Amino acid sequence: MAAELSRPDAAVVALGDYAQQVATTDGRVPGERGRQTRQRLLDATVELLTTTSWRSVKVTDIARQARTSPATFYQYFGNVEQAIRVLAEGMVDQAAQLAELVGGDWSEEASWDTALTVTEGFLSYWEDNRAVFRVVDLATEEGDAQLQGIRVRALNAVTVALAQVIVAASPSAQGSPGTQTCSPAGADPMAVAGTLVAMFASVSAHRYGFEFWGIRTGNLVDSQARLLHWAVTGRPAAASASASASASASQASRESARPRTGPVLGGASATSRRSVT
Repeated sequence: MAAELSRPDAAVVALGDYAQQVATTDGRVPGERGRQTRQRLLDATVELLTTTSWRSVKVTDIARQARTSPATFYQYFGNVEQAIRVLAEGMVDQAAQLAELVGGDWSEEASWDTALTVTEGFLSYWEDNRAVFRVVDLATEEGDAQLQGIRVRALNAVTVALAQVIVAASPSAQGSPGTQTCSPAGADPMAVAGTLVAMFASVSAHRYGFEFWGIRTGNLVDSQARLLHWAVTGRPAAASASASASASASQASRESARPRTGPVLGGASATSRRSVT
């Protein structure tokens, strides 16, 4: 195991926050092999969370899933809860990328494509993190302040970005600059944005329930994109938007829109996840 770990030198310390975030429990910075092992442990945690109650997941289960030992797990995480917190922090990083999609082109020519991109992006974001979101939501209900704070930070990044877009697209002469909007969805941009993000989160979380009752994911995307487009621009989407959306959807989006009606505990786990840092 010593080959996986190395003492930090000047080059590693220069990595800054990244190096600190992937430090082992005794403060050392893992090398490439060590980072790969750590990521395997995180991936194994996600795999188990998709099918098992999070309180039933044990270190031995994760180590077995990752084809390593409990001793190796404890080199990187103090316990299962810490591994889950690392995964949850990864959601915040991905939310920043989603916020960038929100800040796209909302001009009249491009606004529908942007609304569709944001809607599909949020659904993909939730799907990538479905198992972790489920744990975070349950822990939040039970009063876990740390995980609640992570959830708030993740969704707040998208909410703030959306509020800024709404103000820019539908400014109001009333009130202080940036605090009011003439959006048909409401005068308070943060209230409008918060409502939209809550809609995205709820629909994404209940996606398979909708499919069970025959509501296709493609239609859910279309409906949400229309509401988003209307709230941001004040204009309804064109009647032909559904057809153009179907034509421009990627193969991956079409595959993900297929009904899935079997029992789902944590949702589909990603076959490959980006490195959580």
